[in-house]
Amino acid sequence: MLQKKICMLGSFSVGKTSLVRRFVESIFSDAYQTSIGVKIDKKVVRAGNEDVTLVLWDIHGEDVYQKIRMSYLRGMSGYLLVVDGTRRQTLDDALALNERVIQEAGKVPAVLVLNKSDLTEKWEIDAARESELTAAGWTMLRTSAKTGDSVEEVFSKLTAAMLAG
Repeated sequence: MLQKKICMLGSFSVGKTSLVRRFVESIFSDAYQTSIGVKIDKKVVRAGNEDVTLVLWDIHGEDVYQKIRMSYLRGMSGYLLVVDGTRRQTLDDALALNERVIQEAGKVPAVLVLNKSDLTEKWEIDAARESELTAAGWTMLRTSAKTGDSVEEVFSKLTAAMLAG
């Protein structure tokens, strides 16, 4: 059976842990829990004709006080760059983080995740910016860990990209 390491990257409080819990356990909690260091979960998915074990590294959020340890990225097959659609700054921070990830780990499959799509009335990322990112080559999806919208799809897209590469 294939095994693929996926890192969950982004600022604090963008929903990385909630996305993992929704994907692995099919649950959501409104209670915010700060990730300390890294939490590892696994889920077996079917991709084509084979089973793939996804090893999900839920890495603490980045902020001005705490940067992600690049050593966490070693051996990763792909990553989800998670953004909170209600806080535009998290997109700018994620794109800066992405540059550091590429320098450290090289080019590996990635999906840009615009999370919290259930809060569109508070959305700060406009359609024009989304179009720019797509034109720049990003695979991008809007998700909601709360409702489950597109959560399975985002992991499926990343798995397909990892297997293709």
